[in-house]
Amino acid sequence: MLQPSVLVRDLRKDFGPVPSLDGRMVKVLRGVNFQAAPGEVTTLLGSNGAGKSTTLSCAQGLLKPDGGDVTVLGQQPYRAGSALRSRVGVMLQDGGLPPSARPLALLNLVARMYQHPASVDELADRLGIHAFAHTNIRRLSGGQKQRVAFAAALLGKPEVLFLDEPSAGLDPQSRQIVFDMIQEQRALGTCIVLTTHLMDDAEKLSDRVFIIDRGQTVAEGTVAQLTSWSADASESGELSFEARPGLPVEELTTPSGGVLNETTPGNYRLSKFASPADMVALSQWLDAAQAMPTAMAMRKRTLEDVFLEIAEKSRDE
Repeated sequence: MLQPSVLVRDLRKDFGPVPSLDGRMVKVLRGVNFQAAPGEVTTLLGSNGAGKSTTLSCAQGLLKPDGGDVTVLGQQPYRAGSALRSRVGVMLQDGGLPPSARPLALLNLVARMYQHPASVDELADRLGIHAFAHTNIRRLSGGQKQRVAFAAALLGKPEVLFLDEPSAGLDPQSRQIVFDMIQEQRALGTCIVLTTHLMDDAEKLSDRVFIIDRGQTVAEGTVAQLTSWSADASESGELSFEARPGLPVEELTTPSGGVLNETTPGNYRLSKFASPADMVALSQWLDAAQAMPTAMAMRKRTLEDVFLEIAEKSRDE
């Protein structure tokens, strides 16, 4: 197994003192854990304010952790010098671009900071930057700034690539180009760590996902692992099927306590469908009713379902 390029253990970060809180500190990170391997896309998911961007800032060396351990390519980023920074590409959420600069001139300037940079022209061509190359950064749209920031992050041919909300503000065509380029970096063996609140992006791009809630890592795994159905009725799905109208729905009982409804004549929906035992109960009920479904489908569980379940549990605590 490959050694992780990025390793974060029990990361803690406080901000303050905050005058409105009588000078108390705000605990933003309370124990974030994740690791990211070369040749993989590792995604940090979380709601606004969960701590994703603060976690990335600590991993990039922009903020000093108040506790825990952070290593990037075997070094502590906050203490590391230019040798490590030249091996890391960073795309900040707000772009971090000088507003008076022009995109192509800025990218050429950044390229000169590296011994063997990527081609500015090739990146500009792929990302459509030539179309606004001579416009000041401050006059660019949000999506245009994103493309420039993404190109700048790739110029050093990084071993580790941090991307904070890389598809924010992008039109569908630009979004797909950025996705393709992220996958190309992955194929080259780059360790990619990204944050997003867009569940579709996470499902399409991620090898591993870490969900952060209120400054802590609360779930982790591959997309398949996180979205797999469990025997917990709170993490169950819905089964829909078609059969002859008028079946005795009130006679079905399942181990998970599902409720069967005939939503329209001949169309049925079973809630809390969570285990093979529920399928056995349904099959026995259909056999007793002498009914054969003509179609059957189970709604696929998504990362959004997982995320909403975690958010609901968090509100209840």
